[in-house]
Amino acid sequence: MALSQTQPAQEASPADTVWTVLDAANDLGDTLTVDACRRVIDATLRGHEASASDMAVVAAFFS
Repeated sequence: MALSQTQPAQEASPADTVWTVLDAANDLGDTLTVDACRRVIDATLRGHEASASDMAVVAAFFS
């Protein structure tokens, strides 16, 4: 039995959200948001916490 059949669908993870914002910001040419997303992704991959200011930029993108 596949894993997807045994667990209910889950909401997008915070990492998925950052990647979505990165794609959208890149399409729009929003270099400030692209840079913030890259720093968040880099911090996450290194096992560090992203800065509050970068997270605020990512969170505000769709607002």
